[in-house]
Amino acid sequence: MNPIVWKPSGEGMAKAALLPFSQRCGVDSSLPPEDLYRDLHRWSITHPERFWRQIWNFGKVIGEQGELSTRFCNHFLDTKWFPDARLNFAENLLRDADDRLAIIACNERGDRRMLTRRELRSQSLGFAQWLREQGVQSGDRVAAVLPNVAEAIIAMLGTAAIGAVWSSCSPDFGDDAICDRFQQIEPKVLVTIQTASYFGKTIDVLAKVEGILPRLPSVQRMVVVGTESFETIGSTDLSGFNYERFPFAHPLAILYSSGTTGAPKCIVHGAGGTLLQHLKEHQLHCNLKPGDRLFYYTTTGWMMWNWLTSALASQAAIVLYDGSPLHPSSDALWKLASEEGVTHFGASAKYYAAVEKVGIKPRESVGLSKLRVVMSTGSPLLPESFDYVYRDVKSDVLLASISGGTDIISCFALGCPILPVRRGELQVKGLGMDARVFNDDGCAVVGEPGELVCISPFPSMPVAFWNDPDGAKYRAAYFERFDNIWCHGDWAEETPSGGFVIHGRSDATLNPSGVRIGTAEIYNQVESFDGVAEALATANRRGGDERIVLFLRMKPGCAMTADLVREIKQRLRSRCSPRHVPTFVIEAADFPRTISGKLSEIAVRNAIHQQPIRNLAALANPESLLFFQTRPEFSADIS
Repeated sequence: MNPIVWKPSGEGMAKAALLPFSQRCGVDSSLPPEDLYRDLHRWSITHPERFWRQIWNFGKVIGEQGELSTRFCNHFLDTKWFPDARLNFAENLLRDADDRLAIIACNERGDRRMLTRRELRSQSLGFAQWLREQGVQSGDRVAAVLPNVAEAIIAMLGTAAIGAVWSSCSPDFGDDAICDRFQQIEPKVLVTIQTASYFGKTIDVLAKVEGILPRLPSVQRMVVVGTESFETIGSTDLSGFNYERFPFAHPLAILYSSGTTGAPKCIVHGAGGTLLQHLKEHQLHCNLKPGDRLFYYTTTGWMMWNWLTSALASQAAIVLYDGSPLHPSSDALWKLASEEGVTHFGASAKYYAAVEKVGIKPRESVGLSKLRVVMSTGSPLLPESFDYVYRDVKSDVLLASISGGTDIISCFALGCPILPVRRGELQVKGLGMDARVFNDDGCAVVGEPGELVCISPFPSMPVAFWNDPDGAKYRAAYFERFDNIWCHGDWAEETPSGGFVIHGRSDATLNPSGVRIGTAEIYNQVESFDGVAEALATANRRGGDERIVLFLRMKPGCAMTADLVREIKQRLRSRCSPRHVPTFVIEAADFPRTISGKLSEIAVRNAIHQQPIRNLAALANPESLLFFQTRPEFSADIS
């Protein structure tokens, strides 16, 4: 069992919203924390209709709940949540329009802007009224190419307020990547900005968008943030604005799969499921309170942007950052957290590994007195990163490694404020999420890796895939591996303590001698070497078996030496197994990664086998593949 690296204080536990919520559900809040959470989770998956009704009530959702909370059917996809309910997503986020802070928007240039809840409501509904004037109706799509600025939040909430459907890309998306997404959903309105900056460089966003407009014939009106055309929006008298309330499953937003194996899938998420899941995760799993300040480093092209925005429904303020997380200095985000009094700080796992490698020690350089929760997602958080947070950031914080994704716009496994944190583990299954790990025979296992699945429906499942009228794409994405069981595509392990370890994507697992190995197991060992900036592992098929190939990207000024390779192999052999030892260890200058920053192990695997790499537009740096396509070490034998 992994060692405990943090325990909540008695005071912290007493203030956790989980305690009064458990009492509402009839679970004894005086139980020891491990028993309390175990019983509450069991109750939440045994009585889902009562549990999600309690989430609605506890989160004080504005709307008509209806008499029926769930209509269960034989198949996941036929289950209906709150079929009689009516609500408006924006109305719930824009509630209590007073002078409390709603948004603090900062960027790498040093600009800072604040919006109160009253100002945010006024500007969001002003945009909603403008959309109505343009003829935008419920169900129409509004798309955006925007950085993480306040105007993105304003436009999204204005879109949701009239029942239109939001979809966004960040300015670092290439022309083809934007078109591959927006051409499918045919937006009526496109929102963009003149320029953005990243690591001190200016990006001409408007020129890019104007260049692709001919490829988006559905767009009837474009509006540009930072110009008079956008700034004058919202001047209309809003005294008569009325929220229309829509069904629970009414489309809220369209998100996209990574698109590395074909055209990106357009994943439609509903307003009600998104709202309930985020209220649950924020208030119960993160203990987010009114007046707290939640920061997550994200772009508008990642689902964590949607998750961050929803914190407004819990009456917390959200802190935005536009630019590179390492500019103008490598500790830029920690300075921001200190200056803005951030209570909840989130970033990708790669970010924590990167700032540790360059020697950033916030505990010594900035004040983080208000920080209570540190979160990580995007890829497995290395055990060494747990050490880094508690040693160099702050010793008394809940470190919540969370895992879910675009597919569910929420989490299967995440943090819990009343339980200890174990090194290298995600603490708990999410309430209401009947997550398990299945072996190849479809049996639940503990203590061994397998497929992460969910065996019962949940409200934040996609309501549909766009342009998938018979649901064939939807079923193929999640239900082909196990009949009527959601298979998420993660290679994971449930621990005896009830936590999870994510080993990587199951479609990128390695299979030497018939034993499946998650790539994260290798990265955990290799990336702890001082000179290694990043590692990428893939498989080379030969003679009916697989050979592990390990690529290393070295830190500036460091070289891959024979001694380093020998030490890496020795560590993998002793700490993992002989099957983890790579046949080849090769230095590479760069790795292909998706636009959201995730390594594309599958693209490298295809490249070394001289196989076609579909949808290069999904990659931020497709030119990096040339190195892998021209390596002489690999046979084309993929039998």
